[in-house]
Amino acid sequence: MTQSQMMPALTKQMQDCIEACMNCHSMCEETMSSCMQKGGQQQMQVMRALMDCSETTRMCADMMMRRSPMSAEMSVLCAKVCDMCAEACMSMPDDQQMMRCAEACRRCAEMCRAMAGAGM
Repeated sequence: MTQSQMMPALTKQMQDCIEACMNCHSMCEETMSSCMQKGGQQQMQVMRALMDCSETTRMCADMMMRRSPMSAEMSVLCAKVCDMCAEACMSMPDDQQMMRCAEACRRCAEMCRAMAGAGM
């Protein structure tokens, strides 16, 4: 049996969602680094949301890639975490890095909601 016979190919929608998750993960990691350099109480509050989002998006992408039966449920959670992170980032509208991160989070949340609705 070849690999393709054992596991169905990823759909375009799944590939796009995985890409959005990995992009969001990277953006959260970059934004955490930026927050650490700036310091301050407000940045520290956003850090928690960034850490949750970074880990959740990576895990969601991993689960989709291995066709986990829990992928749909994970996508629902991922969308919620991304929405929360986008809101946290929006609390600093003058910070360009935060605004880029919020946009990546919003896109990932949208893709994850679509994946959850698709039933994988």
